[in-house]
Amino acid sequence: MGKKTIWLLWLSSSIVLSSVLGYELFAKDQKPHFLPGQTTAGHFQIELECSTCHTESFADQQAIQQACIDCHGAELDAVRDSHPKSKFTDPRNADRLAQIDARYCVSCHSEHTPEITLAMGVTQPEDFCVHCHQEIAADRPSHEGMGFETCASAGCHNYHDNQALYEDFLLEHADEPALIVAGKLPVSSMEALMEVSGLSWAPYDPASNAFDDQQAWQSAHDEWAGSAHGASDVGCENCHQPEPQTDWIEHPGTDTCARCHEAESQGFISGRHGMRLSQGLPPMTPGEARLPMKNDAAHRQLTCNSCHAPHEQNTVTAAVEACLGCHNDNHSLAFKQSPHHQTWKRFLDGKVAREEAVSCATCHLPRTETKQFSTTTVRVDHNQNNTLRPNEKMIRTTCMHCHGLGFSLDALASEALIQSNFTGLPPTHIPSIDMALDRIEPSTTTP
Repeated sequence: MGKKTIWLLWLSSSIVLSSVLGYELFAKDQKPHFLPGQTTAGHFQIELECSTCHTESFADQQAIQQACIDCHGAELDAVRDSHPKSKFTDPRNADRLAQIDARYCVSCHSEHTPEITLAMGVTQPEDFCVHCHQEIAADRPSHEGMGFETCASAGCHNYHDNQALYEDFLLEHADEPALIVAGKLPVSSMEALMEVSGLSWAPYDPASNAFDDQQAWQSAHDEWAGSAHGASDVGCENCHQPEPQTDWIEHPGTDTCARCHEAESQGFISGRHGMRLSQGLPPMTPGEARLPMKNDAAHRQLTCNSCHAPHEQNTVTAAVEACLGCHNDNHSLAFKQSPHHQTWKRFLDGKVAREEAVSCATCHLPRTETKQFSTTTVRVDHNQNNTLRPNEKMIRTTCMHCHGLGFSLDALASEALIQSNFTGLPPTHIPSIDMALDRIEPSTTTP
């Protein structure tokens, strides 16, 4: 092979490689060759939009810290962050910063390092609590002999969010029974509107949309007329032509829904289902997930309409069938054999009110109350992160509507029980409440 040929091959290869890398660098969702390593489970969906975290310089720690706060700051404030930055800027704790600089998120959560990444995206050794709490056994005799790698065990301590584990909270709910018979979920504002309007909660059948083009308008109108949108006089143009003098939008997007459902939309784009949309990336698909998903759902794009029929606005289907249409993990597959699903079947059969039934959404998209002046609105929180990782976050919002705190802690600590979708009783007991009681009245607790 002559030198000229070799030169041409080298030049051609360089042009092709430069073109591929150049395209990836400037494309919104194509940068696999620029990733220095796999990202964590919480960030992999947006890993191809580098500017989400690296807003100025890839090495600028302050800029990266601000990016963390932009996404997670409000959540940390809401849960009364147990280890806020202010704790470590206090001069009295200056010596601890020499061990671990906890002023910065990346000190404990370093991306692109899968070989050292633990649960919750933590990239510190499991016993990192020792840096500040060496003398805990002297202050809490109940902790004598415990290893520092056990601090984050289920039912013990979470670094940021301990709302369900504070000692005062444990004592307040120490005597609750496993099942609170009178427990009921809050009635959402949407459900209240449906009830007042006399509208039906019949499950949505996707096949009902398989109509001919000539019948499309009438079918859509009939569905709309029986929906909450119809009851509220939200007409076709509100979604399909929201701005005067603009073209008709055949398939309105999430931004259209957000015009009226701002809180729900914000939760959606902050959570696992919609976080790619918040960065201008194409919608997430089940095929891109790291959890097991059904093959026939792999290419579905996740938007509001993925779970909510656009005209019927049916929330019954969205609460169970929409979830099981994609999720294929053990926990999801076990739902229909669980005691929780039995309550859902009783609701569908008209034997109990909806607020007494438990669906997938009951736990993973719980109802939250928002008060503004004298008005209280109950909305569905569409951000799954608010009730997961750690799962104790769902105790206040969900479990304790029906179960006592002690039972909830025991149940959420059992991986086997989680996999069976809580079919059965907790196999082990978490002694957090016992330890709190023992500090108050040592003689009343058993060893």
